[in-house]
Amino acid sequence: MTLATGIGSMPGGAPLGQEADNARAYTEAVKVVLGQLDQGAHLPEMPGRGAIADMVGRSLAVVSGLAADLQPAGWRLTGGGVGIDQRRARSLLAQDLDTVEELAQDYDGTFKVQVAGPWTLAATVEKPRGDKVLSDHGARRDLAQGLAEGLRDHVADVRRRLPSAARLVVQIDEPALPAVMQAKVPTASGFSRHRRVDPPEASALLAHVLSAITEAGAEAWVHSCAEDVPWDLVSDAGATGLLFDLDRAGAAAIDHLATHLEGGGVLGLGVVPSTDPTSEISDKTVTERVLRWLDMLGFDAEEYAGQLVVTPACGLAGASDVWARRALELAGATARHLS
Repeated sequence: MTLATGIGSMPGGAPLGQEADNARAYTEAVKVVLGQLDQGAHLPEMPGRGAIADMVGRSLAVVSGLAADLQPAGWRLTGGGVGIDQRRARSLLAQDLDTVEELAQDYDGTFKVQVAGPWTLAATVEKPRGDKVLSDHGARRDLAQGLAEGLRDHVADVRRRLPSAARLVVQIDEPALPAVMQAKVPTASGFSRHRRVDPPEASALLAHVLSAITEAGAEAWVHSCAEDVPWDLVSDAGATGLLFDLDRAGAAAIDHLATHLEGGGVLGLGVVPSTDPTSEISDKTVTERVLRWLDMLGFDAEEYAGQLVVTPACGLAGASDVWARRALELAGATARHLS
């Protein structure tokens, strides 16, 4: 059976201090996800609530053994105890999981949670004395290890809250991986770029995180809607699922993605627009596009239906509430057609 799921983020949310409004908005987002994705639900992210709820803040809520806090330039590791912003991020994550636990008591399908990957975190988070974690071999190793250990606990917590879920997936988001490997991440001054990370190290740290997920009893998927993603490296690092934007899959990427599918891996096809389109889109149109893409690669849709996942092209944080619901509805309908 072909699954449908969301990438993670949903629209809505208010700045901190409007907890009642945020609680209602988040409850509605969970209901939409459970209603439209009855076999491929995910933990919604709502970055409109602020930095503690975005992809990086969410991930630092999971990281174990490292303290972080918000600075004017963004998240920074600290040498002391856990900062107030990291505590708030952890509290918000726990509240969101409470909401899912309450509303998904009888859920028995695949359930997915998302965190930023080690290289996206290294390219985003600063060291205690400034500049990105990416600039320090030891610091980026420590961050990857902290993420791996935190994910073990996170998987156990989600499993405890959703005991009926047939399949638990952890999606590692790596939008910055191409920039990291191509020396395109700017330094703090903005006048230079951090040195490129060589493939063996990029693979090793990613593999460390992915293996922690697998050892904890979940499936490890990697998502990136960037261009020039080294999908061969990601697959070799141990990702069983590769989720990508169909519009950004170049010729080299298609070869690696096809090899992954032939080898029994999961492919997540980002084929539904992530922001409101200018004209109506039907599930028939989306389905035909997927079939054309598979036919181009020489794959039979029925033969590989169980390895396909239909998703929006990227997160839905920039969509209207109406389109976010419609995008998930289209993904679900397309998955049913392919099945």
